[in-house]
Amino acid sequence: MATTRDRALEAAVHLVGEQGIRALTHGRVDAAAGLPRGSTSNWFRTRDALVSGVLVWIAERERVALASAIRPVRTLDELLDALCTVIEDATITFASRTRARYALFFETTASPGIVPAIREQRGLFAKWTSDVLSGFGAADPDLAARTLLGLSAGIIVNRLTVDPDFPPRPSLEAALRGALSGSAAPTDNQHPHR
Repeated sequence: MATTRDRALEAAVHLVGEQGIRALTHGRVDAAAGLPRGSTSNWFRTRDALVSGVLVWIAERERVALASAIRPVRTLDELLDALCTVIEDATITFASRTRARYALFFETTASPGIVPAIREQRGLFAKWTSDVLSGFGAADPDLAARTLLGLSAGIIVNRLTVDPDFPPRPSLEAALRGALSGSAAPTDNQHPHR
């Protein structure tokens, strides 16, 4: 059974993803979650605390999904398949959550106190991605991770806004092959070097 905190966070994500950032108020979250008035503010005293809590909640769920999608890959093609699945999930299955994440990112430009939480979450994603790419033999796994994360974010925004049918695989493949060029990148029949 979900805790009142989880119910509040799920409702907050839904509100922002479907109605925009202006819908994110403690009272609206309480109402959307079916919680007694004041419940959300018990967990998140300020709006900044609520925004930060929602961003961390989203990042934790996205990291779990990404880790489970990519953990079993052994070849570059399997990695590309997994990344494409993650992008399709972000833009179809969890499109509302993804829209909420981006709306909240832009909200943080006016709230410098939230930036450390975003940077911490981004750092966790970057480290995890760098480790995966290191296992595939990337010559500079940190640069490769930053490139892949930036490209993926661009593809996601593009699919959520102007081109919902944009195919992610060709762009991701070009970026991965570039990141792995000159290294011992696994072919379809080889395991990555560990």
